[in-house]
Amino acid sequence: MNWTHVSYAQELRFGSRAIEDAGRALEALGARRVLLITTSRGRESASGQRLARSLGGALVAVFDGARPHVPQGVVRSAHERLRSERIDAIVSFGGGSCSDLGKAVCYFEEQQGEEPGTSCFDRPAVPHATVPTTYSGAELTPFFGMMDETARRKSGFGGPTIAPAIVLYDPQVTLDLPPRVSAETGMNALAHCVEAAWSPARTVEAEAIALAGAAQIYRWLPRVVEHPQDLEARTAMLAGAMLAGRALQNASMGVHHGLAQMVGARTGIPHGLANALILAHAAQFNADAVPDAMGRLAAAFGRRDGDAVRAIDDLRARLGLPAHLSDCGVSAEDVEVIARLSAANTTLAKNPKRVREADARAILAAAL
Repeated sequence: MNWTHVSYAQELRFGSRAIEDAGRALEALGARRVLLITTSRGRESASGQRLARSLGGALVAVFDGARPHVPQGVVRSAHERLRSERIDAIVSFGGGSCSDLGKAVCYFEEQQGEEPGTSCFDRPAVPHATVPTTYSGAELTPFFGMMDETARRKSGFGGPTIAPAIVLYDPQVTLDLPPRVSAETGMNALAHCVEAAWSPARTVEAEAIALAGAAQIYRWLPRVVEHPQDLEARTAMLAGAMLAGRALQNASMGVHHGLAQMVGARTGIPHGLANALILAHAAQFNADAVPDAMGRLAAAFGRRDGDAVRAIDDLRARLGLPAHLSDCGVSAEDVEVIARLSAANTTLAKNPKRVREADARAILAAAL
């Protein structure tokens, strides 16, 4: 095995009422003029108000226009707000789209500077603290996706200094997350663990964290969906999602996430839902190339018959999620267009098994 493990300058605070540490955490970073990035729903929520109170006088502006898949126009608007308000730190509050928007704003501000960061030892141009309210894992990574709405394509950007400096994991803020969104973003977190476990670029730590996260998510996600006000389940699930995000830092995604991103950009369906519907079919495609990883995943799922693929689909069904992409408005034409574009997708190129256009078409057709 040959690998290089990278760590980012991050402080993770986990526990009930962690959100109330936001003000002190930003003060430690020297922040005096903070921009809060969220959605209108997040801004008006009780947790959003708690966050604003914690930030106190340092909070000088709020951008509540975050949208799924992070459209380019939204990034431009948020970046203009940062500049006009002379912001020196960002706090994002919400799901993966909010975290990604915060990272995108930091990235483009850094690119306009004289010396963009080139390694994890550099300091970010704008420090970013984030409070995740879903299980996306975006809060831990140095990369983000951004959508060209005209072309209906999503591209990835980022760099070593774009990873948020502070992550506040507060299980209480997830109590407001509807069961369906919990299920979708939870399946996204599981998909991170699955792909990290078989990634050709994984480090030994990434694999260990991925398997631990997979076991945690598989155990607790159904209970979260069935009993959404169960704080013990929410706490355990958020810890599992954190492990999934950590695994991403030293492992590449492959065919599953590449196709899920393309489906989301093309059709607009939520990223977590695309993950849930494609994951078992992507795992089936990769199974013969990574039999040891599949065996370890099956063990993490508690599957005595060793069938990780069936375990994944059984979980989707137990969560009450649709079985087919066509149930969510995805058409055969969409599948054909995505398959034709798949050869140029850089994420698919990192899969442990080569993905040809016909392979991408077959995976999506099976999920359709």
